[in-house]
Amino acid sequence: MNARRLMILGTAALLLLTGCSTPEHQPPSEATPATASVPRPLNVKDPADVPSPPASPPPACDPRASLRPPATMPAPGRMPEGTAMAAIAKRGRLVVGIDQNAYLMGFRDPVTGELTGFEVDLAREIAKAIFDDPNAVQFRAITTADRIPVIQRREVDMVIRTVTATCERMQLVAFSSEYLTSYQRLLVNRGSGIKSFDDLAGRKVCATRGSTSIVKIQSAASKPIAVSTDSTLDCLVLLQQGQIDAVSTIDVLLLALAAQDPGTEVVGEPITDEPSGVAMSLDTPELVRFVNGVLARIRADGTWTSLYRRWLGRFGDVPPPPVARYLD
Repeated sequence: MNARRLMILGTAALLLLTGCSTPEHQPPSEATPATASVPRPLNVKDPADVPSPPASPPPACDPRASLRPPATMPAPGRMPEGTAMAAIAKRGRLVVGIDQNAYLMGFRDPVTGELTGFEVDLAREIAKAIFDDPNAVQFRAITTADRIPVIQRREVDMVIRTVTATCERMQLVAFSSEYLTSYQRLLVNRGSGIKSFDDLAGRKVCATRGSTSIVKIQSAASKPIAVSTDSTLDCLVLLQQGQIDAVSTIDVLLLALAAQDPGTEVVGEPITDEPSGVAMSLDTPELVRFVNGVLARIRADGTWTSLYRRWLGRFGDVPPPPVARYLD
């Protein structure tokens, strides 16, 4: 054994002895328990900000009604000149705002790293109708609060991210016909004793910022405390940490969260009816009509049913596709 190694071993032994011994003139101190705050996801608001009401109530409308599809759909690769579809075709890709954290709807496959899910496949059907190539689409991951602004800033061609069509939102963006029907409910920890919104007085309930769910929580008669996050998955993290008592959003998203954490369950009767539509710019009515043509096709040829069965069929019987309603 060389001198350097003997010196290292000797120093280590000395440190061990001095570290484990207590001088006679200094009594051992009582150990102070370490404390640390539970880490939170980024951008949590507790309590959530109260959304500003519109300057004036929106005109009465049928939020499920959209523009009628063209009598004849253009063939893929042959979009009419001067239309939004022709501009998209010239660019070479469809740009779609989507979720990347919503299991089964829009999420990253852990094996391939690719975005996949019901809404991702829906975007691919639209890209296929424009280019004859379902992969000619660029996905942009956005938060719930970003859904309307990115359309208004023309940063995307459309958003497919469980955007609930409402009369207020229809003053800001255009919607396709309904592609998914869902209802706002609650996700809670099993054994919590929470069965409905009536059990939430003074308790914390999480939803995403910019969602209709936040408004419904804040207006609930039981007076729960709304907490907002950037994504529904962040709400699940807060529930697992015990920092909130429930998550409230549409049932499809809640069932997907419960599938990821069997310690949770979906409870309560539906408190709202939430029709999801593809959101687009008010300045591109021809694109709205085109998307409605794609939705009409996939309802009729069984594609919608196949997509629903593949991604959401685990939650029960496959319903018929939502019936389209048109304004003209």
